[in-house]
Amino acid sequence: MGKPLSVDLRERVVAAVDGGLSRRKAADRFGVSISSAIRWTRLQRRTGDVRSQRLGGDKRSARIEAHGTLILSLVEAQ
Repeated sequence: MGKPLSVDLRERVVAAVDGGLSRRKAADRFGVSISSAIRWTRLQRRTGDVRSQRLGGDKRSARIEAHGTLILSLVEAQ
């Protein structure tokens, strides 16, 4: 798993797009992929921030815990 690119780079790419550069040209200027430039500008517009989300961690236990009482009752029934 790779490390996320710096917030500074993300902000510079988004600022270049806001300044009138296309996402494709901004990506080329800063040496990042076009899809990254698109995602970062979309993230900036949606949330107002370009920071990456946390990597790794527990992503499933909340779904399991939502059905915890049902699961425990089924186990006790057996």
